[in-house]
Amino acid sequence: MDWAVALAPGADLDGFRRAARGLAAAEAAPETVDWSGSALFGQTPADGPPLILPRRAGALIQSCVRHADPERFALLYQLVWRIRRGERALAEIASDPLVHRLEQMDKAVRREIHKMHAFVRFRRIEGEGGERFAAWFEPEHFVLESAAPFFVDRFRSMRWSILTPLGSVLWDGAALSFGPPARREDAPDGDPFEDGWRAYYESTFNPARVNPRMMASEMPRRYWRNLPEAQCIPDMIRGAPARVREMIEREASTPMKRNPEKAVAAMADQTPTTLEALNRIIAAADPFVSGGTRAVLGEGPLTPAIALVGEQPGDQEDVQGRPFVGPAGQLLDRALAEAGLARAELYVTNAVKHFKFVQQGKRRLHKSPTAGEVKHYRWWLDKELELVRPRVIVALGATAALALAGKSMPVTKCRGETSFENRRGVITYHPSYLLRVPDAARKEEAWGQFVDDLRLARTLAG
Repeated sequence: MDWAVALAPGADLDGFRRAARGLAAAEAAPETVDWSGSALFGQTPADGPPLILPRRAGALIQSCVRHADPERFALLYQLVWRIRRGERALAEIASDPLVHRLEQMDKAVRREIHKMHAFVRFRRIEGEGGERFAAWFEPEHFVLESAAPFFVDRFRSMRWSILTPLGSVLWDGAALSFGPPARREDAPDGDPFEDGWRAYYESTFNPARVNPRMMASEMPRRYWRNLPEAQCIPDMIRGAPARVREMIEREASTPMKRNPEKAVAAMADQTPTTLEALNRIIAAADPFVSGGTRAVLGEGPLTPAIALVGEQPGDQEDVQGRPFVGPAGQLLDRALAEAGLARAELYVTNAVKHFKFVQQGKRRLHKSPTAGEVKHYRWWLDKELELVRPRVIVALGATAALALAGKSMPVTKCRGETSFENRRGVITYHPSYLLRVPDAARKEEAWGQFVDDLRLARTLAG
């Protein structure tokens, strides 16, 4: 028997789930199902009982339906079919060709959401109803519904709309509503604010770190025509070598912590495709913070269930060149054991890669990194996690949460399950906080919460 499934255009997750339930109940083999919606013959599956799938498989389905590949539904049903026939751990086997392809689709969708968050530019519109804002964006995948809540959090007090060729979304100050595709001419061309924004962008441009390949990787050229600041990029790139020479000549007589020529060399090629290549770049770069004799790199397996991200190395970490080997690390090991986690199976790293300290006699006193310093290191951390690919990320302390989320997330208010730009996460205390709590009762309470948060991460990772 052949089957025909007609789904709504775009990311029809509910439609796929209903169809998959019905097909699974009917024992329909993947090769008997036409997902194109164009078949003239074939039985339409009825709804069936709920499918109980591993957490990772459910996450892949939820993400990959948003990919633009017309084969996505057929591939996802193959995943369901094989899992129901005994391959329960299939979604965890990255070397399987089907899983590898779905993971690439998942990565593309998450990257597209991230790029949408970064490259949407609102323009002000005055009308009879008062002030509102509109933006035009051209996504490759059906990510509008996944990306929209981010803009609600950022621009809750504004009335805005995002128009795309794949759909539109409107925020009226109280609720989101999704609509049909739009045309480029439906969006405004510009507003007076953009001249000031371009001037600010040019003023913050650092010619010593210009890298066209990295810029094109982080800000792909297909977005440039819709970004006001992108109009400045060609001229800034052409003028970068001359500006670097001017900077070096101007600062030649001034004591400098950093060597501009070394910075240019270190930042010359920051598009690594392996963790080893990224670590070589980090190890070769000068510290962005005061102190620090060497970069302390992350350690642990690739594709772990959990990655732990701390603030920065401490004194012992700087001496030994490994993360979490001092007193805070020993406390972390105890908590992991109590939570049923093995450190050897986790990936452990820090948001800031160098130890920031001030020398006081023979002692090196820890100093917390500033928000600007955390931002300097953020690209490295983001790339590191992209290459490591953990299922869940645990932010140990507010600095780690800031680096992962790009915004302040106090531990006391945000502790527990969260999302770091579409990466599943947990926010909890830094182990060093537990060492500093003076009150015995409060220390015991915080310890219990810390262990509970690690158990939560273990549960979320499946």
